[in-house]
Amino acid sequence: MVAIIDYGVGNLFSLRSSFAAIGVEAEVTSDPEVIRGADRVILPGVGAFGDAADKLRESGLDRVVREEAERGKPLMGICLGMQLLFERSYEYGEHLGLGLLKGEIRPIAERIPAGLKIPQMGWNALKIVRESPLFRYTKDGEYVYFVHSYSAVKCEDSLLASTEYGAELTACVGKGNVFGCQFHPEKSGEVGLRMLKAFCETEAGR
Repeated sequence: MVAIIDYGVGNLFSLRSSFAAIGVEAEVTSDPEVIRGADRVILPGVGAFGDAADKLRESGLDRVVREEAERGKPLMGICLGMQLLFERSYEYGEHLGLGLLKGEIRPIAERIPAGLKIPQMGWNALKIVRESPLFRYTKDGEYVYFVHSYSAVKCEDSLLASTEYGAELTACVGKGNVFGCQFHPEKSGEVGLRMLKAFCETEAGR
């Protein structure tokens, strides 16, 4: 069973529907015991980093996520949930993340040419830079759906794939049992479903 963490932000029920489409049981939950009993964990998120980080801490679920990741349970962060895996973000100030991956979150406006629309919104191709179990059913150049104004930087040791939007932006990360997608697999059609399927086949252990 996959636990989709409900801490007040995220596209939870479309995620659950995506897992149902690939025949995987998924439960939207804020119950620490359900999360601990799950085989895998999804950390979703939309909105501002600071607000989401505060909600995660206030609920106590930040500790649960860290503990389960450190135990070796497969964890995937999606969109803002991926950003929360890193050490800190500079979205409207400086905010601490979960620190499960090295790196930080910065505005894409610092990196892309002036005139490109922010947020980056729409379909962009994946450029796979490192092999990963997450790409078991994904090919280089396949398109996925993005909606974001901030991007992970200084994350070379976990970078799995980038995307081109006036500059190379982080699209997918992973280290050990911890994975993250800046794009939305649940909005990325067949490609996204295949990636969720691959995540469900990853093995525990860091």
